[in-house]
Amino acid sequence: MKKIAIIGSTGSIGTQTLEVVRTNKDIQVTAISAGSNVELLIEQAKEFKPYIVGIWSEDKASLLREALSEFDIRIVTGMEGLLEIARMPESEILVTAIVGMIGIRPTIEAIKAGKDIALANKETLVTAGHIIMPLAKKKGVSILPVDSEHSAIFQCIHGEMNNKISRLLVTASGGPFRGKDRAYLENVTVEDALKHPNWAMGQKITIDSATLVNKGLEVIEAKWLFDIEPENIEVVVQPQSIIHSMVEFEDGSIKAQLGTPDMKLPIQYALYYPERRYLPGDRLDFSALSGIIIDTPDMDTFKGLSFAYRAIKTGGSMPTVFNAANEKAVALFLDRKIKFLQIYDIIDACMKAHSLIQNPTLDEILATEQWVYSYIEDYMA
Repeated sequence: MKKIAIIGSTGSIGTQTLEVVRTNKDIQVTAISAGSNVELLIEQAKEFKPYIVGIWSEDKASLLREALSEFDIRIVTGMEGLLEIARMPESEILVTAIVGMIGIRPTIEAIKAGKDIALANKETLVTAGHIIMPLAKKKGVSILPVDSEHSAIFQCIHGEMNNKISRLLVTASGGPFRGKDRAYLENVTVEDALKHPNWAMGQKITIDSATLVNKGLEVIEAKWLFDIEPENIEVVVQPQSIIHSMVEFEDGSIKAQLGTPDMKLPIQYALYYPERRYLPGDRLDFSALSGIIIDTPDMDTFKGLSFAYRAIKTGGSMPTVFNAANEKAVALFLDRKIKFLQIYDIIDACMKAHSLIQNPTLDEILATEQWVYSYIEDYMA
């Protein structure tokens, strides 16, 4: 019986992880947690009967306690609750399906406790890759990527560990605004930006896909996961989301991982690696394909990707600034307080104003995040 804990169980990745659990009968869910969706969290707790259920707000914890009073379930709250879930002895794998830099400390705690990490929280490696990867190596734990692109690369390099990689080719769908210019983007709405052509995802990551920030975060994450310099990581646009990413080796051979756009595949692969299991769902029908279109991203219009390359090449605390500024800017856009293109303006302003920290500690990373938020408040005033 494989035992997993999930932080962020009510989000897109979390709910799809639980779908994988339902399909397979040999996974036990030992803990789940959510930010605010207490109703769904209660449903999940009643179905999977974990040892621990976490909610961020103490106010909502009372609703949990009342709803789950007949079950032997421990209710925890806040960051301390996430850390308790991360280190709990009953689990083998921590699925980090939580969104934002809030995921860094639980990931570190789980690694210290010897847990493998099924990583869906981009911010962890984007901001603290220089801490996470050496710690995982020291503790002998695996970082198993859940993002479709990183899972694709991970699958392509399986069995190739002694062969030199020349390039990583990270694919992007191009999002809902592929081919549009800045004039078009001036007045796009929240609803427009949330209409992703291929993937069903949470709001924040869907906006990040529209700005290409998401692809930038994936470039930074790939640098840490696969120990590849950013100049050897290339983004290519593959609008059908059939090729999930590719690896080019030094002999010129390219391996690609293909499939339908279904996040349950990389989730299940991470949970059972290196085993492959049957996964219900659609299969890729090559006879129905008119062609696999490959294009290059427009980084002048969609500046999120160029900002990401700038951040990772600068290094130090700059990726944290890039990530935190984007988080706040996307929240402002979703609240209809700024326009779409102002997301880029805010990120750029923060990166230009920041005083770089060369090798930030965890405390300095978290302090940098707070500096960004304060800077944006002043910027918007």
